[in-house]
Amino acid sequence: MRTMITNNFSRPLADRSVVTIGNFDGVHRGHREIFRQVTNRAKELSALSVVVTFTPHPLRVLRPDDRRFCLITTDDQKRELIAESDIDLLLVIPFSKEFSELSADFFVRRVLHTCLGVRFLVIGHDYAFGSGREGNESFLVKMGRELNFEVQTLDPVGDDGILFSSTAVRQLVTDGIVAGALQILGRCHRISGQVVHGREIGRSLGFPTANIVTHNELIPGDGVYAVWVSVLGELFMGACSVGVNPTFGGGQHTIEVFLFDFSADLYGQDVVIHFVDKLRDIKKFSDKAALMSQIFSDVATARNILASGLPAEYRQ
Repeated sequence: MRTMITNNFSRPLADRSVVTIGNFDGVHRGHREIFRQVTNRAKELSALSVVVTFTPHPLRVLRPDDRRFCLITTDDQKRELIAESDIDLLLVIPFSKEFSELSADFFVRRVLHTCLGVRFLVIGHDYAFGSGREGNESFLVKMGRELNFEVQTLDPVGDDGILFSSTAVRQLVTDGIVAGALQILGRCHRISGQVVHGREIGRSLGFPTANIVTHNELIPGDGVYAVWVSVLGELFMGACSVGVNPTFGGGQHTIEVFLFDFSADLYGQDVVIHFVDKLRDIKKFSDKAALMSQIFSDVATARNILASGLPAEYRQ
């Protein structure tokens, strides 16, 4: 997949294309159904498959003071996940207050028509863009008649009565319901980070943990989780604690992971943590022995959960 980051639409990037537009945060199963429609139609029309998205997320610009909003994926993670759908071109448009004030008419004529040579446009059921969200389905159908492209609006995508949405994923992960988020994402919620020095409490208990610093915004709610950990080119079972350690006086909010059957030095290494299921809430124990007993139990429970195999994204 080729990636272009630009707001210069003066030169064509494609002669003919099938396009979808959106934020696609999390790249969940609903998004991937849109991409499947795009790539299938692109093959039928001998056209380029194109995803148009924005950076930063428009809400970062339009509602900069909203600290409750957390992105599911980083820009790099989103790009990697979109590439898995065999998209030909990812067009990333820098989003600004000035860009948000452009009309939908300008966007369709300059970006979709002139720059991308759109022949077919696929959008989600509730998507609209442009100043005042005027770029809705009826507007696009009208523009398509004038500029010679078709519009397909996909119905909501879901499973077992649950609609796939980024909003739902954010709420589930925030609540610690990572197994529920997996159903929507089609994979484990993941965070990437680097191992740094911590308080080394786990090591003093016989369970050396890796303290993780991450650029991901959406961190599962406080608790202990069964996880898979990708590090040094391999996957390891593990248990991850998110929160403070009240048994040892609380302190800084941390993400600490204990890798099973692993003994190498991890300081400075990049890791990816895949959250499979929540084991329990964080709680204060009466003493060190009680905490150690609980950790033994956590490890056994996590091993049992993880025994079903690798995350879906690693199954070939």
